[in-house]
Amino acid sequence: MNDGLARLFAPRSVAVIGASADPVRIGGRPIAYMLARGFTGTIWPVNPNRAEVQGVKAYPAVDDLPGVPDIAIIAVPAAQVTDAVAALAARGTGAAIIFSSGFAETGDDGERLQQGLSSAARRGGMRIIGPNTLGVFDLRSGFYGTFMSAFEAGFPAIGRIGIASQSGAYCGHVVSVMRARSIGLAAAVMTGNEADVTLGEVIARMVEDPDIDVIAAYAEGIKAGEAFVAALEAARRARKPVVVMKVGRSALGGAAARSHTAAIAGNDAVTSAVLAELGAVQARTTDEMLDIAQLATRRIYPAPNTLGVITVSGGAGVVISDAAEAAGLPMPPMPEAAQTRLKEILPYAAPGNPVDCTAQVLNDVSLLGRFAEAAVSEGGYSSIIAFLTYTAAAASLSARLREQLRKVRDRHPDRLYAVCIVADPERVAEFERDGFTVFEDPARAVAAIDAMGKFGAAFARPEPLPAPAVPPLSLPDATPSEAEAKRLLQEAGIACVPETICTTADEAVASAETFGFPVVMKIVSPDILHKTEIGGVMLGVADAAAVRQAFTTLLERARERAPQARIDGVLVARQLAGIESILGIQRDPVFGPVAMVGLGGVFVEILGDVAFRRCPLGVDAAEAMIRSLKAAPVLLGARGRKRADIGALAAMLSRLSVVAHDAGSRLASIDLNPVIVLEDGRGAFAADAVIEIARAHGD
Repeated sequence: MNDGLARLFAPRSVAVIGASADPVRIGGRPIAYMLARGFTGTIWPVNPNRAEVQGVKAYPAVDDLPGVPDIAIIAVPAAQVTDAVAALAARGTGAAIIFSSGFAETGDDGERLQQGLSSAARRGGMRIIGPNTLGVFDLRSGFYGTFMSAFEAGFPAIGRIGIASQSGAYCGHVVSVMRARSIGLAAAVMTGNEADVTLGEVIARMVEDPDIDVIAAYAEGIKAGEAFVAALEAARRARKPVVVMKVGRSALGGAAARSHTAAIAGNDAVTSAVLAELGAVQARTTDEMLDIAQLATRRIYPAPNTLGVITVSGGAGVVISDAAEAAGLPMPPMPEAAQTRLKEILPYAAPGNPVDCTAQVLNDVSLLGRFAEAAVSEGGYSSIIAFLTYTAAAASLSARLREQLRKVRDRHPDRLYAVCIVADPERVAEFERDGFTVFEDPARAVAAIDAMGKFGAAFARPEPLPAPAVPPLSLPDATPSEAEAKRLLQEAGIACVPETICTTADEAVASAETFGFPVVMKIVSPDILHKTEIGGVMLGVADAAAVRQAFTTLLERARERAPQARIDGVLVARQLAGIESILGIQRDPVFGPVAMVGLGGVFVEILGDVAFRRCPLGVDAAEAMIRSLKAAPVLLGARGRKRADIGALAAMLSRLSVVAHDAGSRLASIDLNPVIVLEDGRGAFAADAVIEIARAHGD
């Protein structure tokens, strides 16, 4: 972050361009909020028609201001914004928050107008938030550079969560929910069109803020991928959880995001993979995002994470167990000795895990403390859910139940505790003050606890192995044939199936006899990337006569079905028996080259069972991708199969990722499909390869 944003959350002086005397107009709300909330900085309204605005001395123009404002708020029509930006930049203003709409979100004319104001700001070294933004606010300093009407209903409590949002109105919705749920908030930045300051930069600024512990981000489309990645990496190193609500996943949602903030939604699967790689947790709903953010303020991120459940309801135990299994959150059983001892205390208890102390707690509240202590000290669980439901609301029980749990928490403060209760706000606040995060829905509690384990695993993760050194790929001017693609890849150390290009049937027979039958035969053409679509691949060619016939058939099919294609000959290759996989590279518009791995056949085409990761990556990361596949057991020797050589497959994927990273923007994609993975120790070989060269602009 440059100096222009250094005082973003606590400016010493704020100029309001287009200041209004009406406290409910867009140009009036920021002043009204700051006056009401005790902002200690100086407010300089700019309005050529008034000597004062809301009781504050006003100035006719930027040039008339008595000093240089740290931050400026611009609330004038779009046609006047560039002049205001230029004037502020000339004065040395650090940053401008531009409320005005009518820019890139409206189309080409608006895009040109936005580029003009960006240029004016850059010339003066000034940063821009927006345009088309609801702005910035900080509850701690009382700075309200926003016209958010949500504050008319009240302000949230001051807390340690920061919000970075591309949408202003949706941020207002989140803030309203936080106020209703009594979740504390530190500050929020709404980036709007991101003509300059991007979501990643805002996250980075919040990582640097010592009074923000958790960052909740709402994203419609990621711009400036490198800055976004750097921010998440900084957050992971600082052990600051980032929970991201990424929308625009559907085709309809993606179109809405583009019209709303002029953002490119991108490939959601790639974005999800990048978030997971960098230790951020993705939330699908507002409640889930806030559940995770609220629990994360406890600053306990267990790794490894195991869940112990204390319940007064057997049914709730089933609900929690189902949710934990769906999330992949382990719930190991209590030790047998502990179960035996607990049954001696309460013979009809179910002390496995969930640990059900039954409704008998109504008669003896000490059962809750004794069973909870056993779960923590003997079960060793890192996270605990206590399901107390409406019993916690009962005046005769609430304080005593809370005391039992508080004693356990005091003895084991390193564990993560959640309680599921249905009670009035005062009762809920009492549990919260004692260190228990409260949920009504036990399944939501499980999801939030699972997220804490993901944060913990990310924070504890060792630095990955470096990517291998690979000879650079000398890209041709145009998309090469399969044979040429394989030659290039083999120079980079990527093993391919032994093969020969043949121009006569006799050559094809000789090659097949060298490799041994059966063989694979394919048409070779730089103009036919997907050979199977024209019948240009023949498998299991079993003898010399079959080779001659296949040679003739392939040439005939090419002439008939792709008459304009250049034909270089017929490829004859050794046919290997193994497990088919697919490796690929695609160039993501936000994150650059991305590696992909999946098992071939139905696993890719029907199930979509693939994993993604940014390039380049080391062998350890490549193997982790392979093991993350749902079909990974097929490679690992499930149901009596022989274990496949996943080490060789991981090494190939790693080398391929380096090739893609080093090749630059001229490389559009690489597909190795299939890659034949042999038995462990025998290697993996690419049987087909496509390298697609990006077209230059104007081609």
